[in-house]
Amino acid sequence: MKKRFGIDIDGTVTCPTSLLPFINKAFGMNIAYEDITQYDLTPFVKVDEKVFAHWFSENEPIIYEGSPLAKGVKPVLNKWKNEHELFFISARGPHLLEVTEKWFSAHGLTFHHIELIGSHDKVDTAKNLKVDLFFEDKHDNAVALHEECGIPVILFDTPYNQEPIPQGVIRVNDWAEAAIWVENWLRKQEHIREMAGSMK
Repeated sequence: MKKRFGIDIDGTVTCPTSLLPFINKAFGMNIAYEDITQYDLTPFVKVDEKVFAHWFSENEPIIYEGSPLAKGVKPVLNKWKNEHELFFISARGPHLLEVTEKWFSAHGLTFHHIELIGSHDKVDTAKNLKVDLFFEDKHDNAVALHEECGIPVILFDTPYNQEPIPQGVIRVNDWAEAAIWVENWLRKQEHIREMAGSMK
C-alpha cells in the first residue's frame, strides 16, 4: 500500500556534517562534529550572533549546493520512489527552491514534492500534506511531529539530538536501519488492513 513519506532535507538527506567545513573555513575554526551537542550552532561559533546569521543567509545557496549525501540514502530513496510518495519538507526558505531542486537532480534523487517552509515548525505542513511517516534529525521537531500528527517519526542519531524520545519516535543510525524499520512497519500496516478486511 502506497504511503506518503515526509522527509527533512538538511542533516537527514544531506550528511549531518555538511555545514561544518564551511563554518570552519569561514571563521578559522576547527569544530568537530562530535562536539556539536545541540542543534543551535551559535554557542560553538565564537562570533557575534548577528554576524553568524548574516554569513549563513549569504552563504546558504553555496552550502546547499556543496552538501554531500547522507550515508546510504540514495539506494533507499531510489527504491521507495516507485513504491511511495516522497514529500521533502524543509526549514529552508522558499527562495532556495531552485538550488534545492538542482541539488536533487545532480545527485540523482527523485522527489514527488518539495515544500520549503522557512520555519522549523513542520507540524501544520505535515498535517496539510497528510504524511504517514516522517524522517527528521532535529529532536524537538521529531517529538512534535509524532505527538501532534500521531505518526511515527524516524530520528537519525546525531550528537545534537540525544535527548529522550517517546515510543513513537524511532532512533536509527543510518538509512539502512531506517529502511529495515519501514519495511517491518509496512508489513504490520498491511496485516492490520487485511485483518480489518476479513472482519467485514
